[in-house]
Amino acid sequence: MKLRFILNVVLVSVFLFGCGKERSEKAQETLEIKDTEKFNYNVEQFADLKILRYQIPGWEQLTLKEQKLVYYLTQAGLSGRDIMWDQNYRHNLAIRSALENAYTLYKGDKESGDWKAFEVYLKRVWFSNGIHHHYSNDKLKPEFSSDYLKQLFADTNTVLEGEAFEVIFNNSDAKKVNQGKDIDNVGLSAVNFYGPNVANSDVESFYAAKQSPDPEKPLSFGLNSQLVKENGVVKERIYKSGGLYGAAIDEIIKWLELAKGVAENKAQGDAIGLLIEYYKSGDLQIWDDYNVAWTNATEGNIDYINGFVEVYNDPLGYRGSYEMIVQINDFDMSQKMKVLSDNAQWFEDNSSIIDTHKKANVVGVTYKVVNVAGEAGDASPSTPIGVNLPNANWIRATVGSKSVSLGNITNAYNNASSSGRLKEFVHDEEEYKLEKKYGQLADKLHTALHEVIGHASGKLNPGVGETKETLKNYASTLEEGRADLVALYYLYDSKLQELGLVDDWKAVGKAAFDGYIRNGLIMQLIRLNLGDDVEEAHMRNRQWVSAWVYEKGKADNVIEKVSKDGKTYFNINDYDKLRKLFGDLLRETQRIKSEGDYAAVEALVEGYGVKVDQAIHSEVLERNKQFTSAPYSGFVNPELVAEKNEAGDIISIKVRQPETFVGQMLDYSKDYSFLSDVN
Repeated sequence: MKLRFILNVVLVSVFLFGCGKERSEKAQETLEIKDTEKFNYNVEQFADLKILRYQIPGWEQLTLKEQKLVYYLTQAGLSGRDIMWDQNYRHNLAIRSALENAYTLYKGDKESGDWKAFEVYLKRVWFSNGIHHHYSNDKLKPEFSSDYLKQLFADTNTVLEGEAFEVIFNNSDAKKVNQGKDIDNVGLSAVNFYGPNVANSDVESFYAAKQSPDPEKPLSFGLNSQLVKENGVVKERIYKSGGLYGAAIDEIIKWLELAKGVAENKAQGDAIGLLIEYYKSGDLQIWDDYNVAWTNATEGNIDYINGFVEVYNDPLGYRGSYEMIVQINDFDMSQKMKVLSDNAQWFEDNSSIIDTHKKANVVGVTYKVVNVAGEAGDASPSTPIGVNLPNANWIRATVGSKSVSLGNITNAYNNASSSGRLKEFVHDEEEYKLEKKYGQLADKLHTALHEVIGHASGKLNPGVGETKETLKNYASTLEEGRADLVALYYLYDSKLQELGLVDDWKAVGKAAFDGYIRNGLIMQLIRLNLGDDVEEAHMRNRQWVSAWVYEKGKADNVIEKVSKDGKTYFNINDYDKLRKLFGDLLRETQRIKSEGDYAAVEALVEGYGVKVDQAIHSEVLERNKQFTSAPYSGFVNPELVAEKNEAGDIISIKVRQPETFVGQMLDYSKDYSFLSDVN
């Protein structure tokens, strides 16, 4: 599970060279930042997107062996970049290749409005890893004509024909993931997890017939495959060496083998070895074995996430999107925050959920603050700020889980943001001052509590299936909302002060409550087009949590809807009662998960999390017009430059910052395009 960026206002959300210092010609220039220079976090802004940079604190303190491990793991991750593109949509790779070819070869007028619109469209496609918006899932709309693109392709000898060309401009495949109610979600989603003519009923029937060898340890069926129908027969195409995406997976394996050779310890090396076996075989039992080994490998400075992991992009929640995050432990911050995982049992015991849904023994919960060294796939350019894995409920219950907060990513967001929107949408000066003084701390604690305590809490009733089976297309938003509610419930608790995490728990809790309600009921609406429903899982959960507590607290005026100078605000009048409401909703969401109550989750999400008050939405969009800062942010990755001696041995690895987003994207396509033909 991952948490996207929700701090304040902005919502989010490496190369191999030859011997010596020679390097292949690159499309981009890089910046080598000296310690004494002020770091520039901003790269550029276009459409609704802002591109940022992040630093890698502590890089110089790593040994060369540790730096090699980071380098190899990052190379492995980038080698699978094309997998994410193809998973997102079947024509993405062909479209990207054509657009990039035209962009690099065109010699004509680059000052025209059409060219500038083409350039923005290409950048948006890069950012989203395809032609659908990374967050709304709507197909990106080009602001140039098909005739212009045809001429551009003709001028550059670029070929893109048939459906792959036409889909850029027509209404086909309009939504990457369609979470609508009472529809064929699979058939109406453009995501490439399912072949033509596969419907919801096919998926459900196919996996209902699957049986895990050990019912107490259910395998993650569907996680690493595409489901297709051939001659009326439904079958899987497995992601593995020699199978679907085999060319890219072989490259991933090559770099993982090198990483295993410089592992920090046996446990880490054994885990990497199991990951290699999994990629070679596609065996989901080995995937579980790997996750157990990875969860138990807690020693060392370096860690990583690599695989087909999160299922948000599957409308039915079976298939994992490819992603990679390479991490360096921030020991000082991790030690300060370790108190949360050390007290996981206390948080479980004192939760508002009913006793039969609590874990008697919370095991293996670890939490670290880390600094990202590289990201790819579903984690880039748009990145999470917190992650809790593995996702299998039985592993969480019997082995444990790892939670991380991405410290340098959060720091980059904070340093690149402004407070203009905040002033516009806070109700009064008191709310503004609370946010400015305690907001960042509240956000960090929310991320930690969400990942460490939230996702690790609670248990399923005996005999109840996995949530993707019981709660279906509502599983992801229910789980994210449940973890948010755990965090909210404890953010306004004196225990945080007792543990030394805050010096004024009430002030921090108030700032957290203010920010969550402000975001859930007002500010996140700037990311929707007027008239749209809320569809993305995290946006839905923030709305249904906020709208539910607002409605249930009306009788006591817990949250007041205020109209002032023609502007709408939501002001919290009673934080103690609001905390109780969060606890009540937490108890209900855990019951829904524990019992697999589909009717209840459908009523909760559809009743509170999908529809938008159109009058408020129109007003929010109008108020937001005054701000030029983009509502979404993402990152270019630092470039890890390996310097070699004449024997070909790496003697040092330098960190350089990419100067442009365009340059990095073109370099990635040149260096990591391993899936020219995947059909």
